[in-house]
Amino acid sequence: MSTPALSPVQTTGYTLESAGAPELSRPRPERLEVGNPLRETWTAVTAPVGQATALSSGLWRCEPGRWRIEFGPTQQEVFTVLSGRCRVHDRHGAWREAGPGDSLHIPAGFLGAFEVLETVTKAWVILD
Repeated sequence: MSTPALSPVQTTGYTLESAGAPELSRPRPERLEVGNPLRETWTAVTAPVGQATALSSGLWRCEPGRWRIEFGPTQQEVFTVLSGRCRVHDRHGAWREAGPGDSLHIPAGFLGAFEVLETVTKAWVILD
């Protein structure tokens, strides 16, 4: 009995060393709460997904600081911290902290703040 042929699968792999130059940004001034951290984003994948506009994923590194975040009604993120520490604060004052190996989900419509305690590197996926 022979093994059936597998259909071709497109895969994308990335590391900070192979991802090329990052997109550099800082939080918008009106959202800053602490510091003015430099953010580096390596977007590796952007693709349509079902009824969502797009699924994006990549790597992100940021210096310590804190700024307000506002997710749209369909935008959500899952990320895993590779190094450093961060917190996601909700609008009611509760927060979740994440360090190396920890994953967090930020739900659609979320209002709160993102705080980097120690320079953080994370792998992220955003569905919008």
